[in-house]
Amino acid sequence: MLPGFPAIFLPRRVTQIVNQQTGVSLNTGSSRANLCVGGLLSVKYLCAPPETLDGTVAATKVCRAGREPDTMETRDMNKRKGFSLIELLIVVAIILIIAAIAIPNLLRARIAANESSAVSSVRTINTAEVTYQSAYPTVGYSSTLGALGPGGVGTTCGSAPTQANACLIDSVLSNATAATQPKSGYFFLQTPGTAVGGLVLNYTVGGAAAAFNTTGVRDFCSVEDGVLHFQVPTAQSSPVTAPATCTGWGILQ
Repeated sequence: MLPGFPAIFLPRRVTQIVNQQTGVSLNTGSSRANLCVGGLLSVKYLCAPPETLDGTVAATKVCRAGREPDTMETRDMNKRKGFSLIELLIVVAIILIIAAIAIPNLLRARIAANESSAVSSVRTINTAEVTYQSAYPTVGYSSTLGALGPGGVGTTCGSAPTQANACLIDSVLSNATAATQPKSGYFFLQTPGTAVGGLVLNYTVGGAAAAFNTTGVRDFCSVEDGVLHFQVPTAQSSPVTAPATCTGWGILQ
């Protein structure tokens, strides 16, 4: 560093600096130099291809102490910092378009998964009813959906099954009897038929979406013959309880 000059970092191609106030000319003699400059400078530097074909280019710079002299390269870098408002708006628009395409597909996939789970639950209840009738032949089919499970929500079969808690289905399904407590977006009701000689000889089980067109679209049901039926309601509905209504719906293939 030269005495009397504040330290400044010069670009690589600088070959000569002339202080216009003092007339002092300084050849750097190397690709980089720490020099004392102030005020207006006449900076000569060699331009490499493809900027020019040959020769040197003279330029007048204002040099600030403690900062690298402003060059074409640094100006270009400063211009490229950050994003413009238009670029940000374009990015936001692309994100919104992708979301508009993806969200409905995700919702339909969720509804399809919930409906598949509801069909499986109705079939599980049918199987449990057949087992219940075989285990308790003097009773017939169960009188409630809860009688097929172990008890309240979260309970397990810690003791021998009973007529009131046969432990044939899990507690989540046996307690999914309200829209506020569904299983995979569906809630279910099991309605026994009229008892004949103390025996329940038929039943109806139905399942409906807890939130229509959000957790599910179709309603499902079955009677003691084990055939599954379905319908598409126009609004929020409750699980079917009448066997004649259930058998009037379309058969699920």
